[in-house]
Amino acid sequence: MEYAVIAVPAAPVRRKARHQVEMVNQLLFGEAVKVLKTRGNLWVKVRSLHDGYEGWMTRTLIEPVEELPALAVNEFVTTDLISTLLINDKTMQIPAGASLPGFADSKGNLGKLSYSFTGNYLKRHEQQPGAQLLKLFTLNWLNVPYMWGGRTPLGVDCSGFVQVNYKMMGIDLPRDAWQQAQEGKPVKKLKEAQAGDLVFFDDKDEIVHVGILLSNEQIIHASGKVRIDTMDKKGIINVDTGKRTHRLEAIRRVW
Repeated sequence: MEYAVIAVPAAPVRRKARHQVEMVNQLLFGEAVKVLKTRGNLWVKVRSLHDGYEGWMTRTLIEPVEELPALAVNEFVTTDLISTLLINDKTMQIPAGASLPGFADSKGNLGKLSYSFTGNYLKRHEQQPGAQLLKLFTLNWLNVPYMWGGRTPLGVDCSGFVQVNYKMMGIDLPRDAWQQAQEGKPVKKLKEAQAGDLVFFDDKDEIVHVGILLSNEQIIHASGKVRIDTMDKKGIINVDTGKRTHRLEAIRRVW
C-alpha cells in the first residue's frame, strides 16, 4: 500500500506509533496520503498530500487507492459543519472541509468503497475568496472548543481552523502557524489590513498563534474556543476580560 485516502470522518495523526502519544493533526474524510512506513500490522506513517504533514495513524482509518486518484486534486469539499454521507450503504457523519474524491452525480469512490452524498458542497476552484464567503464559513465555528491537532467543528486548533476554512475557499495552506506565516504577501500595518488577512502572534520570537481578520479591528481565532476578539496594532484584546492575550508579529495576505 503506497497511497490511501481517509475513510472515516476525521482520522487522528499521532507523533509516534502509539495511541497514548499526542495527536498532532487530523485528516478529514477523502483526504489523500502517501504511506511512508509501516510498523507491525496496525500502524502506518503517512504524509498528507495536500500539505506534506507527516505522522502516524492506524491502517483501520484509511482505504488503499492507486497513485493516480490519490494525486488528483480534490475539487469538491463539504461546507456544512456536519453532513451525512452513505458509504457502502451505511451512514457516516463527516465534518466541514471533507473532500469528496471521484465525485459526480452525487456519487464517488474511495478505492474499493463507494459513497453517495446529497448534502451541501462546493467546487473549490470556482470560489472567489472574499469577506462574505469568509464570514459565511467561519462564523459557524464560534464556540467550537480548542483541541490540539484538531481540524473539525468538534475540536480545532488555531492553525487547523485557518487551514480548513481556507481549504473551503479554494486555498491550500500548510498545517502549522509558523508555516502559514510564510505564505502570501506581508501587510505592513494593521490599518492597511482587510478581512481575510491572516494575523500571527509570537512568544519569544516564535510564531505560536494565528487568526483571521474579520476587519482591521476584529479577529476570529481558536483560543480556548473559537471566538471573536478585538485587534489593535499591539495584538489581541480579549473582549470578555479586556486583557491583552497575544502580541502581534505579522500580517499576511494569502488571496
